[in-house]
Amino acid sequence: MNHKNLLNQFFKPIKSISELIKVSNNKGIIIGGIAASLLGKPRFTADIDILILLQKDEITSFVKQAELYGIIPRITDSIEFAIKNKVILLKHKETGINIDIAIGLLPFEQEVVNRSKMFDLMGIKISLPQPEDLIILKAIAHRPIDLEDIRMIVKTYPKLDLKRIKHIVREFASVLEMPELLTDLKKII
Repeated sequence: MNHKNLLNQFFKPIKSISELIKVSNNKGIIIGGIAASLLGKPRFTADIDILILLQKDEITSFVKQAELYGIIPRITDSIEFAIKNKVILLKHKETGINIDIAIGLLPFEQEVVNRSKMFDLMGIKISLPQPEDLIILKAIAHRPIDLEDIRMIVKTYPKLDLKRIKHIVREFASVLEMPELLTDLKKII
């Protein structure tokens, strides 16, 4: 899969998301497989993952705002689920593509959004994390596909701030009591 194929499949939902993020004061970025494909190596992904900075009392209005852009809840009680799990499960109504929106509350998540950069995807302006920040997010998610994404990003960006990456992953590994987050990352970078 290349960038053009990725765009063809996800053009309408990405366009809707970029407009939604813009009216949400640019407090959101695309993460997950789409970001990994654009910053590393294009790969298959079935959904779109977003990190957005929202407070608990903003979730309901955000979901209502999303509906204006053709993005609707994909489960009943989506607001209650979002408040409890810090994830809003939506889908693009026209295409049926799922959109998972992680609610960013941690200082690190705020930093990731603030450090993000604009990316032009064939005329659509989207916000993506810095490569180092996506590596950190992928190291924390720690699935096999995430570790492969890290490998591809490292190949694409040979001048990464490895000190920052290791420092932050070390902190998460300690807090989460998952030392493998750091040991597996070190094997890759």
